[in-house]
Amino acid sequence: MFRWPLTTGKGVEFELRLLELRDAEALYALADANREHIRPWLPWIAWTHSAGDVKKFVRAALKQFTEGDGFHAGIWVGDEIAGCVGLHPVDWQNQHVAIGYWLGREWEGRGLVTEGARAVARYCFETYGLERVEIRAAVENKRSRAVAERLGFTLEGVLRRTQRVDGRWLDNAVYSMLRDEAGRLGG
Repeated sequence: MFRWPLTTGKGVEFELRLLELRDAEALYALADANREHIRPWLPWIAWTHSAGDVKKFVRAALKQFTEGDGFHAGIWVGDEIAGCVGLHPVDWQNQHVAIGYWLGREWEGRGLVTEGARAVARYCFETYGLERVEIRAAVENKRSRAVAERLGFTLEGVLRRTQRVDGRWLDNAVYSMLRDEAGRLGG
């Protein structure tokens, strides 16, 4: 499994680690403690009721990784999990993928998601050789959108009522970066 040490622009040292079954308890505890914080944006929180539910997700994520279709990594600060960053399944035919991420409220504002997503986007271009990387975020989710903007992704437009979360429709802003624009990632 991979371990990827990183440092934020604010000097916070952290690590991206491929999710493993042994992480399920800690990941569930973080998600459960942040349930109200993430409920407006992420539909999966509604059906995540136990560490067993998280284990099912981790098993699927490990299968995705072993089949070469992307990965999901925990964002670890020391021995504490702060959130996750990962890839929706890679579309190899069309050479693109979407990055997803979430963070516990107490970890916000430290640059963890920005640097984690930067590293993952760079990996998609350099290791997977993809042509396009997307980030989609609810129009109202200003923190998530700010990550895409800080990384230099281009806002392509808005998909109206494209996602139903917590009983309401969300419009999603679609950001992208192409391989020949990857120099914008900086870092």
